[in-house]
Amino acid sequence: MIGLVMAGGKGTRMAISDEKLLLVYEKPVVLHVIEALQNSKCLSRIVAATSDNSPKTGQLLTKLGIETISTSGSGYVDDLNFALSKLDGLVLVVSGDLPLLDGQIIREIVAAYDGTTWQSFLVTDDLLKSLGIKSEFSVIFDGKKCHFSGVSIVNTKNLSSEIRETYAILDDKRIALNLNTKHEYELLKNS
Repeated sequence: MIGLVMAGGKGTRMAISDEKLLLVYEKPVVLHVIEALQNSKCLSRIVAATSDNSPKTGQLLTKLGIETISTSGSGYVDDLNFALSKLDGLVLVVSGDLPLLDGQIIREIVAAYDGTTWQSFLVTDDLLKSLGIKSEFSVIFDGKKCHFSGVSIVNTKNLSSEIRETYAILDDKRIALNLNTKHEYELLKNS
């Protein structure tokens, strides 16, 4: 399985002058994600999707020996689809702004994979509320209001024009805290 870190966004919701993935929580946030993937010991390769929106992030990852795929930076979906087109087989997709990720939760995610073409991991609205987090993107699954965590497993060999996405709820703070706003960064620093 390949680990793909989405690291090419503009971070506009954060409204800061520097790149969001370089915000420091003991070290740059993106490095927490890279280390979690490395420490999981279940990936054959780690790749980061970067763009002109994140040149310093791309430089840091390249300096550390992380392979990068340069995307257009025109949006998450376009960048993800482009990166997936360059990879073959099972791909664990993670957002680069998940600073609480660790190797154990990555192993749990991989173990929970249901074998479908596209499985996204969700957290419940109740968990987000308990953490003081709000999310714009929700879906009703298994009778519960849930939110996308930024973690999916995709089988690129089965990608076609009609993909039925499946879901799994994994209510865990380590995938619930995405750094999209200054409020979430403050929550992280105070945790």
